[in-house]
Amino acid sequence: MVAVKRLEKEFTQGEREFQTELKTIGKMYHRNLVRLLGYCLDGAHKLLVFEYMSNGSLADILFNQQKRLSWEERMEIARDISRGILYLHQECETQIVHCDIKPQNILMDEKWCAKISDFGLAKLLKQDQTNTYSGIRGTKGYVAPEWYLKQAITVKADVYSFGVMLLEIICCRKCVDWSRSEDEAILEEWVYDCYSSRKIGSLVGDEMVEERKVERMVKIGIWCVQYDPSLRPTMKKVLLMLEGTVEIPIPPSPSSFLSSTI
Repeated sequence: MVAVKRLEKEFTQGEREFQTELKTIGKMYHRNLVRLLGYCLDGAHKLLVFEYMSNGSLADILFNQQKRLSWEERMEIARDISRGILYLHQECETQIVHCDIKPQNILMDEKWCAKISDFGLAKLLKQDQTNTYSGIRGTKGYVAPEWYLKQAITVKADVYSFGVMLLEIICCRKCVDWSRSEDEAILEEWVYDCYSSRKIGSLVGDEMVEERKVERMVKIGIWCVQYDPSLRPTMKKVLLMLEGTVEIPIPPSPSSFLSSTI
C-alpha cells in the first residue's frame, strides 16, 4: 500500500533541479518522517509516492472526543514529532524549515508512531500567491509572528508552530475555537492565563493527570510560542525538556499573540 500525492502548484525551479531536490528528500530517512518512495513527472502529471500511513492524521484523532488518546500516548506523539523536526533542522544533509507544522501534517502509522509529512514541499513549490498575506507560508494559528513582520525566517518558526501544536496535544482542542468563550477562544492566551493563575487542571478537563506533568508540558509550550524567536528553545532543547532530562525555567509571558489576532 502506498499514498500518492498530486502536486497542483508550480515548481520554484526547473524540472531538473526539482528532480535533484526530490532525490535528496528521497534519501532522507528517519522513523518520524513519512518516507518518499518515488515520484512521477510526466508533463502536467506531477505525482509523489509516499509510504501509506494507515491511522490517518493527528488532527483526525486529537480533535475527536470519541477517540481521545491517553496523556502518555499524546506525550509520546509529541516526542516523536520533536525528533522528526530535530532531524530536519540539525541532522539531515540540508537543513529544512518545514514551514507548516500542524496536526494535519502529522500522520500516524499502524503502530501509532507519529511521522511528519510534506517536509520538503515548502522548499520545492512556489508559495501560494492567493494567500491574503503573500509571502507567508503555513496555516493561520500556527504561523510565527516573524512571518507577519517580514523578518528573516529561521528554524525557530517551526519551533513556534510546534509549540502551538503541543498546547493542542495537551488540551485536545484546536488553537483557535470561536465556539468557546472569548477568554478561551485563543489557546495560547487561555493556556498562559491558566498557568499564571495556577489553574493548570482546567486545561485537561476531567482527565486524571498529575498536575506537575501538565505544568511541565505547558511550560515547554509557552517557551516555544514566545514572540521573540531568540527566546524560543532549539528543537534539541525542546526534546530534552520533553524527555525530562533538563529543568524547565519559568517562562515569561509570550508578550504578543500577533499571529492569532492578525
